[in-house]
Amino acid sequence: MNTKQVTVGTFLYVMGLVSLLICTGCNNLAALLPDDVPSEPDTISIDTDVVTANTRFGFDLFNELRQTDENKNIFISPLSVSIALAMTLNGASGETEQAMTNTLQLQGLDSESINVGYAGLRDALRTADPKVTLTIANSLWARQGVPFNQDFLQRNTEYFEAEISTLDFTHPETLTTINLWVNTNTNGKIPKILDEINSDLVLFLINAIYFKGTWQTEFDPAHTRDGTFHLASGDEKQVPLMTRSGDYSYYENYDEMFQAISIPYGDERMSMYIFLPFRESDLNAFLDRLNREQWENWIAQFSEQEIFLSIPKFKLEYEKTLNNPLQSLGMAIAFAPGRADFSRMADLERLGKNLYIGEVLHKAVVEVNEEGSEAAAVTSIGIRATSLPPQFIANRPFFFAIRDNQTRTVLFMGIVVDP
Repeated sequence: MNTKQVTVGTFLYVMGLVSLLICTGCNNLAALLPDDVPSEPDTISIDTDVVTANTRFGFDLFNELRQTDENKNIFISPLSVSIALAMTLNGASGETEQAMTNTLQLQGLDSESINVGYAGLRDALRTADPKVTLTIANSLWARQGVPFNQDFLQRNTEYFEAEISTLDFTHPETLTTINLWVNTNTNGKIPKILDEINSDLVLFLINAIYFKGTWQTEFDPAHTRDGTFHLASGDEKQVPLMTRSGDYSYYENYDEMFQAISIPYGDERMSMYIFLPFRESDLNAFLDRLNREQWENWIAQFSEQEIFLSIPKFKLEYEKTLNNPLQSLGMAIAFAPGRADFSRMADLERLGKNLYIGEVLHKAVVEVNEEGSEAAAVTSIGIRATSLPPQFIANRPFFFAIRDNQTRTVLFMGIVVDP
């Protein structure tokens, strides 16, 4: 595997918003799994190809959402979406696997490298900073009686630490059970992700991310005052603005017409980055130029200086079905009932049905105030089952006949026991 060793600090510096979240607009299957799951490695190994892929995918997805939600608040966790898709990828094969790999920008990496890369990423994001909480939880919820492959379950348990449960999807308590897991693993910020369980759904793959960080230097609530916020429409709105002066990592770009600041949490391992277009420019013009390469180029040019800082307190909630954006990014085959290939996920011959992605649901919330920031996101991938086309494989003795269909005369007949 093409794995590069980098420090956690360097990784988080490059990862930037993707290691957190992107914001704009201001009964168990354990018996199926072996007991000797490998222990955690002593050293953290980070595949920088996986980090780069996550960053590129995050901006790709973000730009797709801008097409339908222009001039609206957008708030997503691209890391949550990519983790949920990476777990699903463990069940994909053929063209479906390749399409999902390309969409996630993981071209050139085999399945083992991808899984190891995500495991290293998960370990690297764990923090001992007492002022920062970051948890990443994964789960698979399977319909009773569906013959899921042990290798598919094993990979998601070993590399993603996914909790795996099998439930009666017809029981009304099942919906409550899944949503309770979501509520618990987002610290109550997202009470539920599912409204119902349709009869053709056989599996949910769910990722939950929860973040809470206290500013390295908190804002004094006594200095928060109402101020004017200029909306994209040209209208004005009065909002509470938090203010303070201090040393911050800062960057100005007069060619691209924006200024940017990094506001650190805790011991500075994690920060909120804010990019503010100049008054004579606008946010859409900036976003049209935003991609992974520009992002990393700009981040590398921040330098510390004294800044008078004024930012609004805000709270956002965002909910989106990601089927259309993900299909536009190149993985339409995974959503196609007759074409999707998830043969590594379950024994399709025993199941008698074909599997495909029915819906990718995403919810994210964030609150920013004088103390710090609290954010959570959930991604749920629902796998649906559709009847397989009838198969006729003449691989055993058979009878055959040749008939004239006009006169209904049987001209020949016979059996084949040894072709």
